[in-house]
Amino acid sequence: MERGEDRHPDVLPGAAVVDGLRRALARVSGEALGPYQSAVVRIGFAGTWLFFLLREFPHRHELYGPDGPWSRELAERLVAGNHAFTVLLWSGSGWWFELVYGLAVAASALLALGWRTRATSVLFMVGVLSLQNRSVFMGDGGDNVVHLMAMYLVLTRCARVWSLDARRARERGTASAGAAGPVLWGVLGAVLAYGAVSGRLSDGWTAVFAALWTGAALWWLVERYEPEGERRAALDVFANLLHNAGMLVIMAEVCLIYATAGWYKIQGSRWQDGTALYYPLRLDYFSPWPGLSGVLAGSGVVVMLLTYGTVAVQVAFPFTLFNRRVKNVLLAVMMLEHAGIAVLLGLPFFSLAMIAADAVFLPTGLLVWVGVRVAALRGSLRGASPR
Repeated sequence: MERGEDRHPDVLPGAAVVDGLRRALARVSGEALGPYQSAVVRIGFAGTWLFFLLREFPHRHELYGPDGPWSRELAERLVAGNHAFTVLLWSGSGWWFELVYGLAVAASALLALGWRTRATSVLFMVGVLSLQNRSVFMGDGGDNVVHLMAMYLVLTRCARVWSLDARRARERGTASAGAAGPVLWGVLGAVLAYGAVSGRLSDGWTAVFAALWTGAALWWLVERYEPEGERRAALDVFANLLHNAGMLVIMAEVCLIYATAGWYKIQGSRWQDGTALYYPLRLDYFSPWPGLSGVLAGSGVVVMLLTYGTVAVQVAFPFTLFNRRVKNVLLAVMMLEHAGIAVLLGLPFFSLAMIAADAVFLPTGLLVWVGVRVAALRGSLRGASPR
């Protein structure tokens, strides 16, 4: 008998890899990963956009309305060329602008609270795209991040925890319980039909909104008439796949933002010699606290450390995802950096948007601990022990 003839391997070559892929696919399709992270991202971006709209409410006509430097005629010419989506150009009347702005505020508040998130996430996206695409030169990097994340959030199941939908599901057995869902679905369907028939919606956007509207109807019907059947299981699998794909895109987007920002900085001479942060600290426009900015700008060592540290953290962050501990340290550093930008340079909404994007990488243990602490605080304020 030759050597090796008595070997009877239990596992065929490559079977371990196939088994691992099978388990990964089962997990990706079987559950919505990162429920706490998606909830924080939802609350963060909806809250950021809400605070921005409320802060700029007295200046809304100059930013996005008829009194802005970017006139309606210029906006129509630009949208005709780039096919961007905005409902503000459906009508030039003042009441239409006020209605769209008010709905954007309401959608942001409702999404932050997690009320009927399948509908409010779409309304949030419509509000963001409509206002930003009406006046494309009014935004900054933070607005671009909000623009992208508003579309990605539509794909996620971001109300599994810390939302009114989650509370309704616990109390009434399903998040779609109540008459508000069908009423909202009917109103939005009428608006969709009007936009499609009148030609105000392009074929592409009509198809997108029709798919979302039809999906919401199917979900409501299945939850009502077959909550434990195969159709519900199939919808869950599809929704989990969309959610996990959306979360993956959000994480990739954050890594891409930091990687491109860091590598572009490396190519700049001011970042190479360590003096880049000196100049914005000396500009009145970016100095809400002139005394503090002057102290920091007056120290060459501090400016150099902050300049090189910013580049190093941004370039290194995507590579730290392979080491959880290092990733958490750099994540805390980046969040503190954005908090410093909000205070020192007077860019609070940009910083809030970036912190909300960074939150997708927060550890689940920390978020659960925060949730427990908040629940305990609420219970103590109500005079009852939290469950």
